Amino acid sequence: MNATQSVFLVGLPGSGKSTVGRQLARRLGLPFVDSDQVIEQRIGSSIRAFFDREGEAAFRDLESQVIDEVTSGPLAVVATGGGAVLRPENRACLHDRGRVVYLRSTPEDLFRRLRNDRHRPLLQVDDPLVRLKDLYVQRHPLYAETAHFAIETGRPSVATLVNMILMQLELAGWVSNAPDSGQPPAP
Repeated sequence: MNATQSVFLVGLPGSGKSTVGRQLARRLGLPFVDSDQVIEQRIGSSIRAFFDREGEAAFRDLESQVIDEVTSGPLAVVATGGGAVLRPENRACLHDRGRVVYLRSTPEDLFRRLRNDRHRPLLQVDDPLVRLKDLYVQRHPLYAETAHFAIETGRPSVATLVNMILMQLELAGWVSNAPDSGQPPAP
């Protein structure tokens, strides 16, 4: 398949952005970029350690720089951090520079996936399910505003989710099955 634009995945922590993104990139023949990994490479530590040391505001500043860079770069499938949509400038970069897919999951599904994960700073609280519900209430409208379409991630396999995304992208004319002509896409 040939993509005419980058694909940016948004959603709550644990919604499958990195896992789905890797397979989607493979199917589209594009590089895969995980914005959280880019940040960790840049800071030379884990996001959790940076969060603890510098605070959320410093992290969000760095995240905004990385979002601007990866959305301006070559075509890619990009998995964003769960909070990337919190800043209006990030939402604009994502929406205007590629196709945004919201991987929508219920807080309960996310809790089942993440209950033993100790690497997510925002979930290191007494009641992670309540925290996930709060994050969903806060962020769902921002994901929905930013995304060109949403995919429910509750039960389907990763392969099925990738096929669902590819079908939506193809129906919208954002990817094609035609062989690559080597020419840039028409405006």
